[in-house]
Amino acid sequence: MSAALAGHLLEPRHEESFAPAIALALAVHVLLAVVLSLGVRWQNRAPDVVQVELWQPPPPAPPQPVVEPAPPKPAPAPAAKPEPRIEKPDIALKEPAKPKPKPKPEVKPKPVAKPKPDETQAKLLLAEALQREQQQFAAAQEQQKIKEQLARDAAAARSRALATWTDKIRDKIRGNINIATLDIQGNPEALFLVTQLPTGEVLNAKLVISSGHAGYDEAVLRAILKSSPLPKPDSPGLFERELKLTFRPRD
Repeated sequence: MSAALAGHLLEPRHEESFAPAIALALAVHVLLAVVLSLGVRWQNRAPDVVQVELWQPPPPAPPQPVVEPAPPKPAPAPAAKPEPRIEKPDIALKEPAKPKPKPKPEVKPKPVAKPKPDETQAKLLLAEALQREQQQFAAAQEQQKIKEQLARDAAAARSRALATWTDKIRDKIRGNINIATLDIQGNPEALFLVTQLPTGEVLNAKLVISSGHAGYDEAVLRAILKSSPLPKPDSPGLFERELKLTFRPRD
């Protein structure tokens, strides 16, 4: 045994080759690099956009359930109060009914005879009232007559005063009428409307009705204007702004 062992140790040793191991390691590294490169490219690539066209509308939303309000809780019934106990009163003995008093007979008052009116006195009072009424009516009529008479007297007095005043004015105007050269037949009348101031100054003179003789009408008109200012009335209350004056050549 020792000889065999010694012979084995003495045999020449062959060195192992590392080439296959190195080639395998290189192949593994290359494969790992390729995998890493593909993985990085896949991550950097933008995702593809997929368009989907819907032909049917989406289903309607399911109806929401209607929540009914809960019925109100009934109020608790009030507790029943115990009925008061009524004690029965002792039955009193009924008293015997008293007899009703008899009604007294009514005494009617005797009718009092009304006094008869005194017809004589009534007639006297009526006659006095009628007499007073007649007297008042007669007095009122008398007063009315007096007022009317006073009004007529005042109107007549005013008319006389106006006539006196207008005669003064007419006389002054006649004194200024020159008809010596006029040939006038008869006694024609001309009517003029004269407007004056309270001072007597003539503002305007207008022929209202012609005498039929133009020369005479013009002569009177010139005389009216020449006679300004006209005479004043005796009382300022008689003044009238407009006067109607008539003229005749023979007056």
